[in-house]
Parts: sequence; C-alpha cells; structure tokens
Amino acid sequence: MKKVVSGIYYFLPVQLLLLHFRKYQLLLIFWLILFLTITGRFASHFGASSLFLAPEYLGKISFLSMLLLGCAMCVFIMMWHITTFIIHSKRMPYMGATRHAFVVYCYNNSIIPVAFLAFYSVVCIHFQWRSEHAPVKNIILLQLGFYLGIFLVVLISFAYFFRVSRDFFKNLLSSITNPAFIRELIPYDSLDYELDILPAQSYISGKLKIEKNADLEPFHPRVMNTVLRRHHRNVIFATVLAYVLLLLMGVFMERPLLRVPAGAGFLLLFSIIMGVVGAFKYFMKSWEAIGWIIFVVLISLMVKFKFFDLRSIAYGLNYHTHTANEPIYDYEHVRALFTPQRYAADKQTEQTRLGFWKSKNTIDTCDPPLVVVTVSGGGSRSAYWSFRTLQYIDSMTNGRLFKNTVLITGASGGMIGATYWRNLHDAFQQGLLKDPYAPKYQNNIGKDLLNAIIFSFASVDLISPFNKINLAGYSYTRDRGYAMEQELIRNTNGLMDKNIGYFGKREADGSIPLLIINGTIINDGRRLMIANQPLGYLTQPEFSLNNATPPIDGIDFAAFFAGQDPYNMRITSALRMNATFPYVLPVVKMPSQPRMNIMDAGLRDNFGTEVASRYLFVMRDWLKKNTRQIIYLDIRDTRENEVSPISDQTSSLSNMIVDPVFVIQNKWEAFQSYSQGILEDIAPQNFAGKLRYITLQYVPKESNKVAALNFHLTQEEKTDIAWSIYNTGNQAAIDTIVKLLNPPTP
Repeated sequence: MKKVVSGIYYFLPVQLLLLHFRKYQLLLIFWLILFLTITGRFASHFGASSLFLAPEYLGKISFLSMLLLGCAMCVFIMMWHITTFIIHSKRMPYMGATRHAFVVYCYNNSIIPVAFLAFYSVVCIHFQWRSEHAPVKNIILLQLGFYLGIFLVVLISFAYFFRVSRDFFKNLLSSITNPAFIRELIPYDSLDYELDILPAQSYISGKLKIEKNADLEPFHPRVMNTVLRRHHRNVIFATVLAYVLLLLMGVFMERPLLRVPAGAGFLLLFSIIMGVVGAFKYFMKSWEAIGWIIFVVLISLMVKFKFFDLRSIAYGLNYHTHTANEPIYDYEHVRALFTPQRYAADKQTEQTRLGFWKSKNTIDTCDPPLVVVTVSGGGSRSAYWSFRTLQYIDSMTNGRLFKNTVLITGASGGMIGATYWRNLHDAFQQGLLKDPYAPKYQNNIGKDLLNAIIFSFASVDLISPFNKINLAGYSYTRDRGYAMEQELIRNTNGLMDKNIGYFGKREADGSIPLLIINGTIINDGRRLMIANQPLGYLTQPEFSLNNATPPIDGIDFAAFFAGQDPYNMRITSALRMNATFPYVLPVVKMPSQPRMNIMDAGLRDNFGTEVASRYLFVMRDWLKKNTRQIIYLDIRDTRENEVSPISDQTSSLSNMIVDPVFVIQNKWEAFQSYSQGILEDIAPQNFAGKLRYITLQYVPKESNKVAALNFHLTQEEKTDIAWSIYNTGNQAAIDTIVKLLNPPTP
C-alpha cells in the first residue's frame, strides 16, 4: 500500500497539480471563476452562467454556438498549459529529454482542465434540459459541437505551434519575442535562480503510456534548458494571437457573423490576461510585485490625463461644444435655472397637454378615467413582465389602457418594456403596423441583451477602448453601452431606433403618454429626468418654492442641456442610463462642468413612486376637476409584501462579516418598498376619493425559482413570467382596472 501511495504521489500529473496550489495560486483564480460561474455562484445577478451554459450565436443556441465556445475553451486551456510550462519548466529539466516536450507536458498537466470539462458537461446538460427545455437530441448535438471545437483547436495547436517549427510566423516572431531581449532589461537577482525540482518518478509519455523518469536519457542541463526555452516564445505568440482575434472581432462587432458568443469572448480575454500574468512572472521573476505596481500607476496616469475614459456617453447628445458653452453643474446654477417662475410655466404647459388628452377621451360629456403607470427595475425580467402586463390589460380593455394613460415612469428594465409598449402602440396609431398584440412583440422584448454587452466588454472595452463611430451627426467612442443599444434596436426590429424628440409632438397633443425616463446623478444623488415635455414642476417639492435655498432634488434634462441638442439623444441611450447596473453597463458622463455621471434610476427610486406621486400631487387640482377616476397602476417584478427574505447573520462567520458591509446593496429594494408605502396612505386624501392604487406583481409558480435579475432570460423563465399574469391576485387587479376603464353606463 505504501508503494502504491508513493507511486501516485510521485506521479508527474499529481506533482504538477500540487505545484499549482503551492506556487502561483493567482493562475488558479481563472479556473475558480469558471467553476463558480457555471454553478451560479459568481455573477449570478448578471446572468453570467447562461453565457457558458447556453451560448448564443446569431441570436440562437446552436451547434455552431457551442462549437465556437469549445474553440475558445480550448484556446484558454492551451494558454493555461503554455503559461504554466514557461513558469515551471525549470523545475522539470528532465522534460527536455522527452520528444515533443510541450505535448508531453500538456498530457501531464491536464487534471484540472479534464475535471472542469467533465463538470461543465454535467452542469450544461442539466441546464439545457431543465431551463431551456431542449430535447435530448439537441442536447447531444450541442455537446458534440462543443467538443468538436475543442478537438479542432487541439489539432491546430499541436500541428502549428509544436510540430511545424519552420513556419513563417514562428520564425518571424522568434526574433521579436525572444525572451532574452526582455530579460536583459531586468536587473539580476540571485532569487531568480532558486530551483525547486519536482520529484516526479513517472509521467505520461507522448504515446499516452506511463513511463519512468529514470528511463530518460541524461543530457547536460544546458542542453535541457535550450530545448525547453524553444517553447517560451509560444506564450507571447498565443497571447498576441488571442489579442488580435478579439481586436478584429471588436472592430467588426456590427457584423453578426463575427460576433462570437460572449462566453467565448470572455475565454479569449481570460487567455490574454493569463498570458500577460505568465509573461510578468517569467520576465520579472522576483521583481514581479514592482512590475505590477508600475503597471497600475501607468494605467492610473493614462486615465488621469484622459488618454482614455472608462465612462460612456449618451449617443445623439452633443459632446463637442466648447467647454465654455457647457452648463455648469453646481447648486447656484441649478437654482438659477429651476426657478418658481419656470415651475409655474411648466406646470401650466402640462395642464394644457392634459386638456388635449381629455378632449380626445371624453365620452358623452363624461370625464375620462386617467392612468399613471409606474414600472419597477429588474433587468430583462422586469422588461418582459412590464410589457406582458401592459399588453394583456390593454387587450382586455380594447385599447383603453393606452388611450387613458397620461404618464409612464419607473426604473431600469421595466422602463425598457414600457417604452417598447408605448412605441409599439404609437406606431399602430400612425398605421405603421397592423396588429400591436402579435405574439412576436412579446418575444422581441424577451430576446437576449447580455451576450452583446459581455462580448463588447471583452472585445472592445478592455481590449481597444478607442473605436470611433459616427452617429446622429457626432463622433463617439463605442463600448458595451453602444452594443447594448444596438442589440435592443435589432431585437425590436428598429422600433426603438428613435431619438427622444421623435415623440414630442404626439406627446404634447395628448395622443400618446408622456414618458419620463430617470437616471441617478451619482455626483450628488439627484434625479435626472429625461422627457420631451418641460418638467420644472418636478424638480423640487412645492413647499420649498418660496425658500431662499430650496432642496432641488431633480434635474430636467432638456432644460439643463438645452445647448447640447437634447432632443437628438437616442431614446435607447436614455433607457441605458436608466438601466446602468454597476459594472454590467458603464457609467454615463454628461457634457457639463464638472461631468455629471449617471447610473441606474433604481439607486434613487426602483419603482417610479417618487416621480409619479409628485406628478399627481402637483396636478391634483386639475385632476379632481377633470377626471372620473385616477388609476395608479404599479407594475413590479417583485412581490410587494414579500420584498426580501430574512437573513440570519449568526448562521456563519462570513455572514457576520459581509452583511453589515453589503446590507444597503442587498436590501435596497426592501428599504424603498417600506419607506414609500406611506404614500398610499397620504396621497388619496388629496383627490376626493378618486385615486385608486392597483398593483400587479410577478409571482413565480415556485417561490424558490424566481427568474434571475439580468439581461438574459431562459425559456423556463419566460414561461414562468408570462404565466404570472394569471395569478389569482393579478387577475383580481385586472378585473378592477377593466371595470374602472369601461365607458360609463347610460
């Protein structure tokens, strides 16, 4: 037994596995991230697991999409082998005596990759069966595509990198990537030459047989080092190759054929990062820490001196005016702009708009019911649910919901769904489409957005943040924000490819609802309100109008950026600002001094309650005189009375440490729901009993299987969200709305 255990312990694959955990654990982080991602333990809120378990290419999960993912997976695995080989080859001088030393090393270094692939297949098959409802035949085909991709890259790698030594590109790069040139720049350090020979007694040979190291013919150490050093340039070549591939795909990201699955893009990005980490370790050796410090300092200086900017922009808005003509963002200038006089004038403008709306909807001299719609944030889950709810109610009321709605506001994904609904019925009113209730429109809003965002993040944002495009008469840098907008436009067949001003006239005459798209100004916490109509009456509470220093808590976008062509901004850019979840989408900078930085509206109000409540309060006198009923329709993708599970901080040490730090982030939605609930008590008192609060909420069939909060929905999640409209509580709420919107009986 002792001999067997000793034989296993001194087996080269086992020794290499232990070496990876004993030395340079940083490289294992890449594998850890992949393991955690596919199990939903890492970036689950972003839907990261679906990028690898259900990769999309040309808008669908297919044999080809899995093949491309397999190719990228193999590139990552080969980079793992190459990087660890150049770092650890000095610990295995006996490898130089083997034929095709690198190929033999790959065989012996495959415990982690093989374990991951086996684990991945199990998880992937389960996911596609349970979540995507794929038939067994398709699942088997997808797995074949994945492993065919791996096989093709393995074949090319072994044939090109390690067999064809006379290849033109290798000969060309052998001179410019010779490690000796770089090593001459690094100061000599005796620590660089500490040896830690792996005590392996056996290994897997090139013929896939277990052989003894003692059988290897001995050579002089200098000969061994020469043989092993021939492979060191491969890590640089492979890194450059992966970088060029991502760069080219980023440049041509508008062409669907070149937009590989986002999971594949991330694997290529991981390959590049791993190659860079390996190069740092090999060239810098004991100076590695100093090298990383210098690298970080250089990047910081480049950002400081505006060599590049990690923030995004709003497409269509003019960022090219002279600095002197950009609005100054401070309290004094904001106070001078949003005066009591503007408040009164904008209020009167909105009452005039409401008058036009009333004239179009009055039946037999009877005042019409008025609807204000608020939608919650929640990524594609909320977009799908909001659109589903609005479509269903509108069809049940023969189109009266759309006609009687005067305002739509809210946050994040809910606003994407509600805006699409508004644009769809606006197009129908203009005769641009036949049936606004066709199932394809619900399908459109459920299409994936995450793939485009993550692909751009990997191939443009981190690789080449200098790509320029011309749009709406201006030149901009494109990034994952641009990619998200373009994908949204493609998903909706161009219906969202409009600037804000396109809807201005029909909003002003009461033909379509007013849309207020919000964002949170992270400079100071104010709300940025984007709309076609003037909103000065929503920028501050009414009680403060006569104060010397009123608390102005909102900014009317069009008024503040009047000199930057505000109505030319794309509506998709406004929606993206409204849905800028941290890190998934980039912070948006606005052309002011200093730069106004915008993030998700949900940071300030995830339900649209504040804007809608202030709107109703300001217009209360007009509403009491001119409406039969005021319906506050609240559409949320979470259950109103079950907003957050109760956590137990004593359950583990990690909870005790982490919960106090992330309590605001994790419970933010609960905080808002509880604090805003009081408005339902107070508001009705101002409307002579005419105000009715009606809430429709996404209620999953199984409470422990809630659709994920991200920009991707599985087929199972779509089915669950669509079914939720038939929930008993939702059906009762819909019956109430139908009765309130019905024409009055004679």
